[in-house]
Amino acid sequence: MNKKIFETLEYQKVKDKLKPYLTSDNGKQELANLEPMVNQDQIQRALTETLDGADAYRLKGGIPIARLANISPQMKRLEIGATLSGLELSQVTKMLRTTQDVLNFFKKLQEEKIEFRTLYTTVDKLQALPEISKRLMKSIEGDGHITNEASDKLFGIRNRISSTESEIRAKMDGYTRGKDAKYLSDSIITMRDGRYVIPVMAQYRSHFGGVVHDQSASGQTMYIEPQAVMELNNRLRQNQVEEKTEEERILTELSESLIPYREDLLNNAKILGHLDFINAKARYAAEIKATEPTISEQNQVHFRQARHPLVDPKKIVPNDIDLGEDYKALIITGPNTGGKTITLKTFGLLQLMAQSGLFIPVSENSQMGIFTEIFADIGDEQSIEQNLSTFSSHMDNIVKILDQIDERSLVLFDELGGGTDPKEGAALAIAILDRVGSSGSYVMATTHYPELKAYGYNRPETMNASMEFDTESLEPTYKLLVGIPGSSNAFDIATRLGIEPGVIMQARSLIDQDSQDLSAMIADLSARQKEAADRAAKLKVEVAEAESLHKDLANEYQKLRNSKDQYLEKAKLEANKLVEDTEEKTDVIIKRLRKMEMQGGAAIKENQLIDSKSELNALHQAPNLKKNRVLQRAKAKQALKPNDDVMVTSYGQRGSLLRQTDKKHWEVQMGIIKMKVPTDEIEKLAPEKEQPQKNHTTIRRSSSSVKPTLDLRGKRYEEAMTEVDRYVDSALLAGYPMVTIVHGKGTGALRKGITEYLQRNRQVKHFEYAAPNAGGNGATVVQFK
Repeated sequence: MNKKIFETLEYQKVKDKLKPYLTSDNGKQELANLEPMVNQDQIQRALTETLDGADAYRLKGGIPIARLANISPQMKRLEIGATLSGLELSQVTKMLRTTQDVLNFFKKLQEEKIEFRTLYTTVDKLQALPEISKRLMKSIEGDGHITNEASDKLFGIRNRISSTESEIRAKMDGYTRGKDAKYLSDSIITMRDGRYVIPVMAQYRSHFGGVVHDQSASGQTMYIEPQAVMELNNRLRQNQVEEKTEEERILTELSESLIPYREDLLNNAKILGHLDFINAKARYAAEIKATEPTISEQNQVHFRQARHPLVDPKKIVPNDIDLGEDYKALIITGPNTGGKTITLKTFGLLQLMAQSGLFIPVSENSQMGIFTEIFADIGDEQSIEQNLSTFSSHMDNIVKILDQIDERSLVLFDELGGGTDPKEGAALAIAILDRVGSSGSYVMATTHYPELKAYGYNRPETMNASMEFDTESLEPTYKLLVGIPGSSNAFDIATRLGIEPGVIMQARSLIDQDSQDLSAMIADLSARQKEAADRAAKLKVEVAEAESLHKDLANEYQKLRNSKDQYLEKAKLEANKLVEDTEEKTDVIIKRLRKMEMQGGAAIKENQLIDSKSELNALHQAPNLKKNRVLQRAKAKQALKPNDDVMVTSYGQRGSLLRQTDKKHWEVQMGIIKMKVPTDEIEKLAPEKEQPQKNHTTIRRSSSSVKPTLDLRGKRYEEAMTEVDRYVDSALLAGYPMVTIVHGKGTGALRKGITEYLQRNRQVKHFEYAAPNAGGNGATVVQFK
């Protein structure tokens, strides 16, 4: 694509907006090489990568790419056998560390089942190289410094250096702090030529012996290495040389270890740079609130609510811009400062961005085309050097454009035919537009010429448009009106500004009737179009509200149906659970009865056991049954009435119903005891058949089901007293001679209530507080008669 269009539409400024988001040299290089593409598959892949990057940025804040230098020069040096410096190796190390971070990042995303369209495939091409990474990270720090762990020998050398330096400083401290300090010009230790020295006043230079390495500018201070530390300095210097030699050996060894992996390292750096570039595209898209356009195979462009990316969003008025479906030429007319040129530039720049794989500032469901070339003739290009006027300069540019256009070209003309005689300029503009149309190119042009206002009505695939102007406020609205040619509104503006009515009338009389009719027609069309647009906008809002309401109602209705089904299923499951619990209790009772019979108790007929078991089994239903008739019949059979034989489940005792005391309780005769029992603890039994006279054995509830101790701590008074009443009856039936009731000390109200109850109960023989080591007055021991 021609380079001039990039300058005309300020494409480079858009690229500059991405730079702050890049952290790698390879990413910056990829941005520098970015240009619009013309291959649909390449464009789609680039847009899809941007979409993946936007998802990663939205979900995780972006792909973790560190600041990476370009390692290509290092790899070229390795190719010729050179040794890399510590800093160069640290740059390779950082790239490998980032590689591992990126691999871990995407591995975690895969574990979280986050889907991407292209990124996983791209990341799979990275090579972790764990052994090389581990060796480098162990040996090289971020600033290129070689660590002590790089080799055992280096570690030993540096220890010797540290020890020697400590000895030197200890001796030197004796000079700076001892009796010899008076011979020094300053009590400090410094270095000259890599050796430790002290600043001695010139007149005492011979006091310390040794070697003079330097002197001050005035000559009053000599920097002397005392004789006493010369041997230590020599040893230090020797160790430093050994350190340097060992460091060079380590760097050579590390560099040689990278040679077999040169291609892998370069490939990793390239992929990381590409991921960095994807990150930048995603972050810039978020900044300008851009979206992904779909690609039209028919080359039909539909930009919805398009905005110029370089203009402050608070100042720009978004517009719908279409080209290619109903018309391939759009002629925008109207006065200056109405927004014609910015609309032209917006359309062209957004198309360049989209073809570069960038998201563009448009609404959802926008559509882009693909143009092999985009040409533009915009602005004043007067050239003094070439002695060309504005008109000549435009014509020179247009000639070059007409020589290159074809059916896949987009041409943008600003003020076509301007800069010359209006009549001739208008005729030339019409001829140029016809020439562009004959080549099949797409064109968008702006003009002042009234002759072009009717152009769209007379040419196929051509549409008029204008920028809306508010005649009340005398200001442009910057709204694009498609289908309506523009009007200068000169007379209206002049009238509102105070020009005398007579002058306005004379001016109107000077223009021909056709022009007046055309202006009237445009004004009428503008008014009708605005009315229709306002009505459409109102209807759109109402339809959206209606659709939203309908959607909410549908959702609530579905939730209601779902809730109903869920509650029914839950109720049935709870009913089944209750039946299952009852079956378990029944099985316990039956086993106990059989055990008693085997031990010589009263005979219990098997058919009674089977009948009871069948009744309980009949209560069970499948959760998906809509009407449980079995449960209803079983419930009817369980209806209670006086004199029915029943099982009191809470005591495990058989009894006979006397009377119903209220809706939830019955009075039950169990042996010699009459009790008030809740209805839900009563199960109806089949009546016992008369048995032959035998030795009867009283069946008592196993004492294992009644504990010898009742703990009432933490319970309310009424609840506790009811439980005491039941517990005493159960203990009597179980045959306990003695029980313990733990009531705690508290306020004493519960203890007093239990004492009064035990005093009234005729079955209680004696009661007293427990022993001090068994609860004292927090528990009461009860003996039965």
